[in-house]
Amino acid sequence: MSEGHEPDARRIIHVDMDAFYASVEQRDDPSLRGRPLAVGGTRARGVVAAASYEARRFGVRSAMPASIARRKCPALIFVPPRFDAYRAVSRQIHAIFARYTPLIQPLSLDEATLDVTRPLVDLGSATAIAQDIRAAILRETALTASAGVSYNRFLAKLASDQRKPDGLFVIPPHLGPRFVETLPVEAFHGIGPATARRMQALGLMTGLDLRRQTLAFLVHHFGKAGQFYYDIARGRDDRPVVVDRPRKSLGSETTFERDLMTVPEMDQVLVALCAKVWDQAQARGLRARGVTVKVRYSNFRSVTRSRSGERPWTGEADLRDTALALLRTALPDGQGVRLLGVALSGLGQDAADTADQMRLL
Repeated sequence: MSEGHEPDARRIIHVDMDAFYASVEQRDDPSLRGRPLAVGGTRARGVVAAASYEARRFGVRSAMPASIARRKCPALIFVPPRFDAYRAVSRQIHAIFARYTPLIQPLSLDEATLDVTRPLVDLGSATAIAQDIRAAILRETALTASAGVSYNRFLAKLASDQRKPDGLFVIPPHLGPRFVETLPVEAFHGIGPATARRMQALGLMTGLDLRRQTLAFLVHHFGKAGQFYYDIARGRDDRPVVVDRPRKSLGSETTFERDLMTVPEMDQVLVALCAKVWDQAQARGLRARGVTVKVRYSNFRSVTRSRSGERPWTGEADLRDTALALLRTALPDGQGVRLLGVALSGLGQDAADTADQMRLL
């Protein structure tokens, strides 16, 4: 961690590339540098896959419908995603990680967690290793990365968000619980918007509020996740860094500030969610054989509808049409919809990505 770290503490680094897709596009096309840029959104009713920091100043965010992004930033430039380019840069970045530790858990093309408790190159502290990694990424890819350093995965991830873009933040063991207690619950990774609202309704606004609750209270209100919330409120997280963990599913869902009442509204959201998960699968070089649509009604009852095939989906249009057909079998009778979600299952690498990995080996 930092000099003087506790000898028994793990040393974890979380590395997150800054506006990765958009930064690759701006690096490769100098005319785009310094301009508000969105990757994606080129299809009818498309969504933003990534936004440059210039676009974020206008409120443009990933997963935002392109029509809303254009209203927020009329000068926004849209470019189609180039997943082959992003995967190539991601391989460069992961090769850099491998110089320092074999314990690497990829979370996406642009994000990974590293356990450097026993590094291949010991520079005296995890902080120094993180600085060296960031410098190597900038030198070899001309892209910036932010990093968080701490004694567990949860805190390292939180730390990586503190100095973005192009920053480094450290949470040492003696400051972990104190750092967590000041955070609003909606800022905790692992607590989504719907859960945050449930916590706030119970008067749980910050990490300190969570810490004041008993384990029995949290398990009663949040089920098995209550144990996780109990631990992270105390700065504890024993999850190991898992190398090459296979993904079983990939999905996205959204909860609405007001219930959706019409089928066209639901269709528009579902199309956007399909585009998002399809882009995520393409970025990871994954193909899927199954899709599940999740619907939560205004009375909080949830239903799912699924369909699987013998062969992977061949295009986004097939996925979208199947998801829309599944939605038709789950439309509510006279009540609104407060949440919609889409998840892909039966995931495997596509042939091109498998060939790339074989060439590397």
